Amino acid sequence: MLNKILVIFAHPLLEKSRINRVLLRRYSKHENISFHDLYEAYPDFNVDVKFEKELLLNHEIIILHHPIYWYSCPPMLKQWIDLVLEAGWAHGPGGNALKDKKLLQIVTTGGPKFSYSEEGSNRFTLREYLLPFEQTARLCKMAYLPPFVVHGTHRLSNAEITEFSNQLGGLIGYISLKDFDQEDLSGYHYFNDILFKGDNHEQ
Repeated sequence: MLNKILVIFAHPLLEKSRINRVLLRRYSKHENISFHDLYEAYPDFNVDVKFEKELLLNHEIIILHHPIYWYSCPPMLKQWIDLVLEAGWAHGPGGNALKDKKLLQIVTTGGPKFSYSEEGSNRFTLREYLLPFEQTARLCKMAYLPPFVVHGTHRLSNAEITEFSNQLGGLIGYISLKDFDQEDLSGYHYFNDILFKGDNHEQ
């Protein structure tokens, strides 16, 4: 048996994103993945909270896949978080619906990795910008896995895009296994880094 994985995808300009159009094709190769495009499902931002909660309950691993927008996520995903992760359900007294599920982010950004550093133009690491998502996971009693990140998206060659797609395949294979070692990931800044160990399990 494999873990059931839910991909919550939010990109308001997908047609302009070469890297994301390629990455999305990877999901269709895995039968244990449910793909959910928020901008396609809710063009009016009118989120069906009951439906979204049922999706979350039916999966062990939740992936938030989105580009970095102003050091955070696109507004549709923020709307989803605000409405779906309700107190008393996802957090707070009695809010145990997501307890022990795992949350992972797949993010793309035009800025190179160096720009996300103390010396770079963005002044902070990308992991620091993602801390609100990590804390959201912890508040909901979920385990937060290191993010999979694609930097410098505007300058990627076709070969580099293919390589990132292959890495994503390795990531999916790794987390699909029921017995994958979460502790093995704890020392990594990005999920990408563990994939270079040659210890992936792509199916």
